[in-house]
Amino acid sequence: MKLSLNWIKDYVKLPDDIDLNRLSYDLTMSTVEVEGAHDLGKAFDGIIVGKITDVQPHPDADKLRVCSVDIGGGIKQIVCGGSNLEVNQKVVVACPGSFVRWHGEGDLVEIKNAKLRGVPSFGMICASVEIGLSDLFPAEEHEIMDVTYLDCAAGTPVADALGLRDIILEIDNKSMTNRPDLWGHYGIARELAALYDLPLETIDKYVPETTEKFDIYITDAERCPRYIGARIEGVEVKEAPFEMRSRLWRVGIRPINALVDITNYVMMATGQPTHAFDSDNIKDYIEVRRARSGEKLNLLNDKELELCEDDLVIADAKEAVALAGVMGGSKDSVLDTTTKVILEVANFESRGIRRTALRYDNRTEASSRYEKAIDPERCDIALSLSMKLFSELYPEMKVTAFNDCYPEKLKCAEIDVDLDWLDRRLGMRIPKEVVEKKLGALGFKVDYNDTSMHVVVPTWRSTGDVSIKADIMEEVARMYGYENFQPTPITTSFDGAINQLDIDIIRKVKEYLAFSCNMREIFTYPWMSEEFVNALIPDTSKILTLATPPSVEERFVKSTLLPNICKAIVKNEHNFDEFSIFEESLVFIDDEYTTDYPNESLPKQERHIGLAFAGSADDFGTLFAKAKGYIAEMPSYTHMEGFTFRRTEKPFWADQTAWYNIYLGETKIGDMGLLSKKTALSCGIKVLTAVLCELSIDAFKPFKSRTNKFVKLPEFPMNQYDLSMLVDSMTKWEDIKNCALTAKKSDGCYLRDVEFIDEYTGKQVPEGKKSVTIRLTIGSDEKTLTSAEVEASAITVIKKLSAVKSEKNPNAIAAEIRTK
Repeated sequence: MKLSLNWIKDYVKLPDDIDLNRLSYDLTMSTVEVEGAHDLGKAFDGIIVGKITDVQPHPDADKLRVCSVDIGGGIKQIVCGGSNLEVNQKVVVACPGSFVRWHGEGDLVEIKNAKLRGVPSFGMICASVEIGLSDLFPAEEHEIMDVTYLDCAAGTPVADALGLRDIILEIDNKSMTNRPDLWGHYGIARELAALYDLPLETIDKYVPETTEKFDIYITDAERCPRYIGARIEGVEVKEAPFEMRSRLWRVGIRPINALVDITNYVMMATGQPTHAFDSDNIKDYIEVRRARSGEKLNLLNDKELELCEDDLVIADAKEAVALAGVMGGSKDSVLDTTTKVILEVANFESRGIRRTALRYDNRTEASSRYEKAIDPERCDIALSLSMKLFSELYPEMKVTAFNDCYPEKLKCAEIDVDLDWLDRRLGMRIPKEVVEKKLGALGFKVDYNDTSMHVVVPTWRSTGDVSIKADIMEEVARMYGYENFQPTPITTSFDGAINQLDIDIIRKVKEYLAFSCNMREIFTYPWMSEEFVNALIPDTSKILTLATPPSVEERFVKSTLLPNICKAIVKNEHNFDEFSIFEESLVFIDDEYTTDYPNESLPKQERHIGLAFAGSADDFGTLFAKAKGYIAEMPSYTHMEGFTFRRTEKPFWADQTAWYNIYLGETKIGDMGLLSKKTALSCGIKVLTAVLCELSIDAFKPFKSRTNKFVKLPEFPMNQYDLSMLVDSMTKWEDIKNCALTAKKSDGCYLRDVEFIDEYTGKQVPEGKKSVTIRLTIGSDEKTLTSAEVEASAITVIKKLSAVKSEKNPNAIAAEIRTK
């Protein structure tokens, strides 16, 4: 936001010689961040008012003229192509060494003595667009800036002639997001008055003379706490005074006409937006209501909207005439023929205005202020200033009808602050009289008792800005001056190392995935795109939504990691044939719980880790096996309890055949599966196939200690014995292994371990079957086994595999076994 120091001085008498650097520093340290401060007049250095004494045609150019110009220190010859040059005309002259922008475009260029088509030229006669004043002095193409009306001598600097000696402060908007009182010159003036112990000019409250009431109906008082309407007659569309137009231009507002400029001037002065309707186009009354579904409205910027029921509108007896707090309608705002206006000074609820402005991508100066939660009491000073300006610009104007609809006045916040707590938090004791003076200068009322103070917050800080005792502490500290506090070291003690296994496990898992599995970590936003949510989640009704989403399509809060991971796959699949990524992040579950703060609840938060393995669609089996292997080995590498893989409930997004639910003991902690073709296409994944997995890190159970014990190497040789078996195609390796290991309990069986070797399907294998090869490790810690003992152990395993069937699938175990 731009601020004019001259404008601020209307409300607080700052010294003329105030140090600009000190002012910027003080404001930054106490109130808002000043990004820059520049002298407006310096932009016009070397640019003066000149008077044309003679105009002659150029000998070699039909469109150029050779002018003799009095610049105060003599007559200079200047060649110019202006179409409106006349003798005795006062013009703006850029002398050599000054800077202008050719035809208002490109970078600044330095003016030098030159020859134009062979004729010497000592300067430049400027158009308004070339010195940045086109908004104040609009002109046709090729017209130079005519300032004959100025009562000044030739040679007068333009900055002095036009009153452009001013300091413009550039304020970082983010630094005052929670300070709605500062979005105008009057609010900043209040802060400077408190900082420098200066009096603040007051704006007297306007009292209407008319007794006729203008009909106003507020159907949603929560969305519109206050609405003032005044019908003003005896006005017309004309140009505002130059000083008003100049001030608006300095702070980035384009002047339009006097009626509109008054509303913009009041907004930039007080921070309270106002609006003027053409009274002849308002039928019967003003109603503040919710929009009807499908209702249409044409805005001042020619954008046609189809409204929804969440939008708040200003309407008359016939239709909606303005989008409340955002922008007026094209039909009912100030027109060229306007002679009567209805002035609106209103207050609107912040969240509703923010939603509406974002919904239609139509943020304005007004909506930017309303969405910060400005107070309804500010309407009084905005109305008073408006009426003052109307009476000055239109001496014959009359207020013929008036209504201030204010159903429930704003209650000032009241906060009790324990004095010992305040001293302890500040780190020093500040005298009571200093605290009372500093807070009083900001509008706070303070009453002391023996141990605490009772603070009544002013209305302009009672809309959420100051609500707890820590806010009062901040006000005291910043006004006292942060530089006046002595830094003190934090005292603490370290009693011993704390082994935070639940925190360490997160780091171990990420290191395992990155270093051992060669995966890349990604970071995504805490919200999800609707396109990916709809593709992966069948029911979105239980997903939390953002009150102010970054866009309409990104309103869902992250409840799972998979939508954002799929979005990352889409972004990368055109650049890589194969890649694997993971993300560790919080997810938010719609399961509210009460916090330590009264009347506040937060969504449940869980820490999840999501994985994606993307590769060629022709080799999805290998991709799935690779993913399952990485996940299965995770517990052993990270020293935590192991996972089991079961098939109990297929994830919505997974392929019918390749998926698992992942369990830790009897608790399900996640899912993995091959992304189905339908889901992949819905996400926009067109080239690659992907295996996804999501696990709850909060459910991981790290081992409390590493109980290592020495196990000596076997003294006697181990024997390896391979078996090939024909099994049902749906038989799991886990079932085969568990079945084979039961042979350990048999007498005379020296089985030590069972290892998977290979799996084969082909022409030699019957349909619905597969050939699985396993390797038995057979040996003893007491002796060297004979070949007969090895064979006997293998036969025991074969009998177990041949005899035991799966309860779920009778064909699960081998029907035929061959030895190798």
